[in-house]
Amino acid sequence: MPLNIVLFEPEIPNNTGNIGRLSLASGSHLHLVKPFGFEIDDKRLKRAGLDYWQHLNITYYNSISEFFQINADKKMAFLSSHGEKSHWDIDFEDDMFLIFGKESVGLPKQLLEDYKDSLFKIPLFSEHIRSLNLANAVSIVVYEGLKKLR
Repeated sequence: MPLNIVLFEPEIPNNTGNIGRLSLASGSHLHLVKPFGFEIDDKRLKRAGLDYWQHLNITYYNSISEFFQINADKKMAFLSSHGEKSHWDIDFEDDMFLIFGKESVGLPKQLLEDYKDSLFKIPLFSEHIRSLNLANAVSIVVYEGLKKLR
């Protein structure tokens, strides 16, 4: 797999469904970290992911700490509107983990502090917007990574 898409505590089933579809289209591995703001069999999740969900390469984790215990040795980039470096500056590698936070509050504050050297943002060119939709943000970063790995 070229990239790993990680969603910490996703809240909106439609976003997760769309990101699942993107994972399959991009050849990426999807990692979902509980708790979720929905049931995994939610109709909105399935509708957004269409009939592709069964084909996904997907791993579930019970908590953020379990995710880090299992993947501690992996190269990671954390995406947040609090990042100072642009996603264009990520040194993408095969099998890299791209970490995204929940829709309402993003990544936990402790992670922002602990991983500030690996923290990136997607530049926004208007002061009238705080952030992008999660599914859109994941798409932007994943395809930038695929472009650089090509």
